[in-house]
Amino acid sequence: MCGLAGAYSPRGTNVNIPFLLAMAGELSHRGPDGTGLYTDGRFGMVNNRLAIVDVFGGEQPLASTSGRYWVMQNGEIYNHVELRRELEGLGHRFVSHCDTEVLVNAYEEWGLGCLPRLNGDFAFAVWDRETRELVLARDRFGARPLFLAEHDGGISFASELKALLRHPRARRELDPLGIVESLTTWSVAPDRSAFAGIRELAPAHVLIFGSEGIRAERRWWDLDFGQEFDPRPEEELAEELLALLDDSVRLRLRADVPVGAYISGGLDSSAVAALARRHVSRSLESFGVGFTDARFDESVFQDRMAAALGTRLTRARVGAGEIAHSLPAAVVHAEQPTLRTALAPMLRLSRAVQDAGLKVVLTGEGADELFGGYDLFLENKVRRFWAREPGSRLRPLLLARPYPGLAVDLARPRSFARDFFARGLTDTDDPLYSHRIRFANTSRCVRLLSPETVAAAAAAGDVTERLRARLPAGFGRFSPLGKAQYLEIATFLNGYLLHAQGDRMLMGHSIEGRFPYLDYRVAELAARLPDSLRVRGLREKYLLRQAVAPVLPREVLERRKQAYRAPILRAFVGPDAPPYVAELTAPDRVAEAGLLDPAAVSRLLVKCRERADEGVSETDEMALVASISLMLLHEHLVARPKLAAPARPTKVVRGSAAVPPPELAAA
Repeated sequence: MCGLAGAYSPRGTNVNIPFLLAMAGELSHRGPDGTGLYTDGRFGMVNNRLAIVDVFGGEQPLASTSGRYWVMQNGEIYNHVELRRELEGLGHRFVSHCDTEVLVNAYEEWGLGCLPRLNGDFAFAVWDRETRELVLARDRFGARPLFLAEHDGGISFASELKALLRHPRARRELDPLGIVESLTTWSVAPDRSAFAGIRELAPAHVLIFGSEGIRAERRWWDLDFGQEFDPRPEEELAEELLALLDDSVRLRLRADVPVGAYISGGLDSSAVAALARRHVSRSLESFGVGFTDARFDESVFQDRMAAALGTRLTRARVGAGEIAHSLPAAVVHAEQPTLRTALAPMLRLSRAVQDAGLKVVLTGEGADELFGGYDLFLENKVRRFWAREPGSRLRPLLLARPYPGLAVDLARPRSFARDFFARGLTDTDDPLYSHRIRFANTSRCVRLLSPETVAAAAAAGDVTERLRARLPAGFGRFSPLGKAQYLEIATFLNGYLLHAQGDRMLMGHSIEGRFPYLDYRVAELAARLPDSLRVRGLREKYLLRQAVAPVLPREVLERRKQAYRAPILRAFVGPDAPPYVAELTAPDRVAEAGLLDPAAVSRLLVKCRERADEGVSETDEMALVASISLMLLHEHLVARPKLAAPARPTKVVRGSAAVPPPELAAA
C-alpha cells in the first residue's frame, strides 16, 4: 500500500520534479516508510511506501528483467508467490521478494493480458521506456484509488485528489455536478469527482497515454449477473464458497508484518476473522468500534465473537463528541461530501490499529453487495411483488421485514410510509427501479444547495441518466436482484464504502485494508448463484450463512443484520456542539462559499436545534451532515488549504540508472 503520483507531458519540457515532490508530500500519510522517485525526461512518478511485503527490499520504483518497463504500485498482488514461480520458469530474474517486482515482470511477459491473472487490490503505473507510453490500471472493484487530471496535452495522476490540486494549472473549486451526484447516489461517477477538472480512472479500467494523449481507455473486467445460474446442489455450492473464502483469507494474510482483523459484531467480518484465525499461529489482533450511544453499539456481539476466537479485541470507544471532533479530518481525507458521520468512527478505528503497531487489517466489505445483504434488496423484492397488485392492503406490510420500525405506520390504509414506498411502484421496467426510493430520499439534500450550484450541475448533466448510461450492454438480462446488486456495487460500494469510508479512513493512519469477499473468484461465484440462494424469501445472504456456519457461533450466524450507523444530531447541535459548526454555517460564510443556500441552511439548523431532544427525520440528519461536510471541504481544500511540505526521496532513479538522493537537491 502506498501513495502513488506522477506526471507526463509528451509535448512539454522535462517533468517538474518540485511538482512531483509536492504531490508526494500531500500523500505522506499513505506511506511513511520511504519515498521513491523515478524520472525519464518528460515523465516522472513518485511513491510513498507503506512497507508490508519485503519490508527491506521492496522500495519502488522497480524495473522488469529487461529494464524496459518501470513500475510503481499502490496496493498488493496477493498471488505474487504463484506468479513469481511461473515467471521464473519463463526466464525472468528477480532482485527482491516484493509483489511489485512480480507485477512489472508480469506486464513485460503478458502485457495487458497480465491483468486477469492478478488477484489483488491495486492501482499501478507502468512506464515503457521504448514506446514512451504510460499505462495506468486499477483493480476490479476499485479498492485502491487513482485520480487523473489533464493539462496542456499532458496528464497527472495520484492516489488522492489533494495531490493533483498542487498542479500549477489546477482549479481549486468544487464541481457542482459532482456535489449533486454524491448527495444523490452517495458517490460521484468516475468521469468526474467532487473537484473541477479531476476524474477517476474507473474500477477495472486501464488507460494508455502516449505522445498524442490518451490512446486507449477501456474496461478489462466486469461482474456479470446475467449468466446462467450454477445448477449444482446448495450444499456443494456452500462448500465451494467456504473453500474460496478460506483461500482468499489465506492469500490476504501474506505479509512480512502482522495482520489484524476488524470485527463489527456482524456476520461478514466475524466470518473473515474466524477464517483468519485458522491460518495464524500467533494470536489474531482484532479491532472494533464501540459507541457510547446504545442505539448504535454492537460491543456485546464483538466481545462474544472475540471470545469465541480467542483473539485480543481492541475497541475504539466513540461518542458524539469524538465524532464531531473527527469529522473535519475525515472529510478532508474523503475528499467528497458525505451524508452520514459513519466515516468518522472508522478514522478513529484505524488510529487504534496504528497505535497497536499494525499496518494491515482484514475487513468484511463486499459481502452485502455480493450476497444480497442489504435492506434495499428486500425492499426491491417486496415492491415488485406489491406492484403486481398495487391496490393490495396486505402486500406492503411485508416492508416491515426490512424496516421493522415502520410496521405500525405500514398497517394503516393510508400512511406516510405506504405513500413513500408507493412512488413509482409500477415502473418495474425502469433500470434504476431498485434504487429510485433511495435516490429520491437522499436527493432531498440537494434542496440545500444554492440556485447557482443546482443550475450549473443541471447544465453539466442529469444524475440518473448518467448512471443509466454507465450500465453494461447486458444489464437487461440481469434478474431484478442482479440489477439491484450491480447498481449497489457501482455506486455505494465503489464510490463510498471502499473509497470515502474505506481506503481514506484506513490510510488516514497508514493502514492497509484487505477485503476477502472481493476476491474475484468469490465475486464470480456469487454472480452465478440463483437469486434464491442469495435472498431466500426475505432472508438475506442465505447461501453465505450456510457456507460459514461451520466457523461461526450460532448467535452470530442467525443474528439479523444491524446496519452500521453513527450518531449525527447530538454531535452537531446543543451546548456541546463544536465551534466550527456555527462558524462554517454562519450565513456570511455560506454565502462566501457559494455552494449552499444560506437561508435553507439556517432553517435546517434552527429545526435541528429546536428538536435536538426528540430528533429529526433521517433526511434532515443527512442534510445536516451534507451541509457541514460541504463547508468543511470548501474551507480546508478550497478557501484556506494547508499545503503539505514536499517529500524528501529516499530512492531516486533517472532513466534506467539509480542515483543517490543528494544529487536531487543539487539538480
